[in-house]
Amino acid sequence: MKLKEVLDKTTQFFKEKGIDSPRLDAELLLAHGLKLERMQLYLKFDQPLGDAELAACRELVRRRVQGEPVAYILGSKYFFGYNFIVNSAVLIPRPETEHIVESAIAWAQDKDAIYSIVDLGSGSGAIGLTLLKKLPNAKLVAVDTSEKALEVAKANAEALGVADRVRFAHSDAANVDQVLATVRDFTGAAEIHILVSNPPYIATDDKDVEENVKKFEPEIALFAPENGLKFLLDWSQKYVSFLSDKAIVLMEMGMSQGPAMKTHFEGLGVFNKVDVIKDLASLDRVIRGVKNG
Repeated sequence: MKLKEVLDKTTQFFKEKGIDSPRLDAELLLAHGLKLERMQLYLKFDQPLGDAELAACRELVRRRVQGEPVAYILGSKYFFGYNFIVNSAVLIPRPETEHIVESAIAWAQDKDAIYSIVDLGSGSGAIGLTLLKKLPNAKLVAVDTSEKALEVAKANAEALGVADRVRFAHSDAANVDQVLATVRDFTGAAEIHILVSNPPYIATDDKDVEENVKKFEPEIALFAPENGLKFLLDWSQKYVSFLSDKAIVLMEMGMSQGPAMKTHFEGLGVFNKVDVIKDLASLDRVIRGVKNG
């Protein structure tokens, strides 16, 4: 069977199974199975596939039809133009989260300054490590309760060439003393210029969560008590005392949590400006607090 026929049949099979992006998923998985770049598929349409190649591709297709996300099958996901290693220990980076990075970079007018960044619940490291790529003298403390997630983030730091500017804290983000001790040891001061987080914010009783998300992505990175607000409220409350005179806090949240988080941030009494950033679907996505000294 030639490559084009396999690609077309896989695409049709995915359509029949209700896969959202059948052609794209088919291309990505076949390219991965055949160890090709995606665009190389089109240059090899007439190439016959051997039994071993077909078997490898069938296994990837089987996993996708069972609902496993493409990113986990491939073992990677692009975020802000960088390719991040991912596995089932970490949340898959999503385009909406890029709003945090964009806002932090825009706030950091002097890109060469020595910023102290803390990423709470860092997962794969997508947010914090991307900021290190964009702010060449910044230092990052990445905090996560999951050792397996930190292993992924460490691998990403090495792959991105920023491992010398990050320290990893295996800690509950609520353990401020431990986190701040790491910040102090690494940067020389217990103060934070940029605080970022994509915490768990889905309510535990939310019935709208996709089944495949619940089945494959880490529950600890998804769900939170108090209608999904617990970690958003607790972490922001605990860390505002340690912000530098000029600082920014950016936390991803659910689309219905904007009003509550805006009221909470304003009530903290430390920010000169508080606003909600909407995603490309015009849904509330990030709460932002800016402190101007």
